[in-house]
Amino acid sequence: MPHASEPSSFSSFAEFYPYYLSEHQDDSCRRLHYAGSSLVIALLLYVLFSQNWLWLLAVPLAGYGFAWVGHFFFEHNKPATFRYPLYSLMGDWVMLRDALTGRIRF
Repeated sequence: MPHASEPSSFSSFAEFYPYYLSEHQDDSCRRLHYAGSSLVIALLLYVLFSQNWLWLLAVPLAGYGFAWVGHFFFEHNKPATFRYPLYSLMGDWVMLRDALTGRIRF
């Protein structure tokens, strides 16, 4: 699938998401995103139940760390987070949902 052309800005998340998916074509990159997002959920649950708030510091590291390794070493592009932080964060969760529901390949 060719990369979607990137307009200078997006007027909605629905407009952004096809571009986001085009930046995540490599299976290893996507799977690293899924691992990071899953670890974020696990960390948040741990913090909630343990009340050990210091572990919240690990949340961005887990989420972004896995994703950025995927982009730099497998996808060979810059993460969309640098240009579109909110849409990119939303894209991570929508992509995970789409993978878990079979809408895109896992």
